[in-house]
Amino acid sequence: MMKMKLAGKWLAGILLLSILMGCGVSSNMVTGENPTGTVEVTDIPIVTPTQDALPDDYVEYYTQSGDTLAAVAAHFGVEAKVILFPDGVVEDLLLPPETRLFIPDVLGKTTPHELLIPDSDIVYSPSTIGFDALAFVDEQDGKLADYSELMTAGTTPGAQILNQIAIEYSINPRILLTLLEQRSGWVSGQPATPDQSNYPYGFTKSNKGGLYKQLGLVISQLEIGYYGWRAGTLTDLTFSDGTTLRLAPGLNAGTVAVMSYVANISTLAEWQAALYGENAIPAVHERLFGDMWERAAKVEPLFPAGTLQPELLLPFADGQTWNYTCGPHEAWGKESPAAALDFAPPLDRAGCGVSNKWALAAASGLVVRGGNGIVVLDLDGDGYEQTGWDLLYMHVASTDKVQVGDYVNRDERIGHPSCDGGSSSGIHIHLARKFNGEWVLAEGGLPFVLSGYQAFEKPKFCEGTLENGDSVVEAYPWGNYLTKISRPEVTLEPPSGDIYQDE
Repeated sequence: MMKMKLAGKWLAGILLLSILMGCGVSSNMVTGENPTGTVEVTDIPIVTPTQDALPDDYVEYYTQSGDTLAAVAAHFGVEAKVILFPDGVVEDLLLPPETRLFIPDVLGKTTPHELLIPDSDIVYSPSTIGFDALAFVDEQDGKLADYSELMTAGTTPGAQILNQIAIEYSINPRILLTLLEQRSGWVSGQPATPDQSNYPYGFTKSNKGGLYKQLGLVISQLEIGYYGWRAGTLTDLTFSDGTTLRLAPGLNAGTVAVMSYVANISTLAEWQAALYGENAIPAVHERLFGDMWERAAKVEPLFPAGTLQPELLLPFADGQTWNYTCGPHEAWGKESPAAALDFAPPLDRAGCGVSNKWALAAASGLVVRGGNGIVVLDLDGDGYEQTGWDLLYMHVASTDKVQVGDYVNRDERIGHPSCDGGSSSGIHIHLARKFNGEWVLAEGGLPFVLSGYQAFEKPKFCEGTLENGDSVVEAYPWGNYLTKISRPEVTLEPPSGDIYQDE
């Protein structure tokens, strides 16, 4: 039997790298010579002692940070009801890391199981604290150090563009620098070809040249892989030539993110070389930034056992009625995860402007980042957006907006809803959650709950519901009687004890 406890990098250097040097193919790896487009892959056997309690045709799997039962079932290609909990059923939607599961072994041929990149080196995690991307780029003294582009605010250094985008999308700048170096040599040297100069992340079939546009493409692919794996919606890679390959079920989200990016711009053989060859991405990553697994051990799991969403209130005043205008949708950017909800105040007209109503703090926290329409509230108050819970407010008008460094108590004013920042055709507030630098899916292991209303997705963009017992609110961009929402009435219990004694 195969025990799928896949943590750390204990498979690194065993078999794969020696087999795959220079994108060679062996019987233990993928085979690209197949005119039908079906990729043949042989699993790498993982030898462990026999588990007496393990049923025939099952494998043992230990859950990873961020796993839900639904996502794990999707990864293994089975129904959730057939997964066994040998140590007792876990009722939490977000499974504690290292929960032991017995799962039917039905997949057969998949990618290798080796973990290539930790989750914390993909998202803007606590491991980024103290890392100065701009200083690092200067020290490397490659093309990126001297590169600049004309942006809205004027000519901007390339390293500054990369760092700012990393913060906004909550992507670790280390992985962006690694992929840039591995693909085009921009970090420590100079590009060797015109394509490497014009398309530094390898998206040569697009009309999007230059660093800024290429960054948008690579981040989209990283997020498709990372959050698609989290949600259980991504189970197969699709290569540039249209062939597909099933992802090994024990991979982590960080590894799938990188696999997804490389597959999008590569044939199968090119993908093998980029991940397991002489100049493989993990090797480049370690050369630039040191031992990634040692770094990860200091901050992971990103979702420790017992992680819960703090109590959050609907972001407007008690007694007001707003409209729920968009259900779970992209947190930041076109391909980002469905981690955000939208609310619009009552309006006297359509279109853009500034509402006289106030968006309120759903929880207490420190304002750690601002910008055009942006307020980021750090709920643990330590001053780091990379740690603990954060709330992102978007489309907050500049007038009367809270400022970086302000501490805001729950139900205090954040600012006025508007169309400022991002793409918006009407006045509203966009609200999203992050935990330890990772966007938290609105419907997942830690459901988005506001004043007792829990968010649920629907397939069509911006549709969805907020449900609180028998009360169901439908999302619709233009608002109607079904979208109206207000805070439920709450009867407060008197404090316990004899504090109200007669004098």
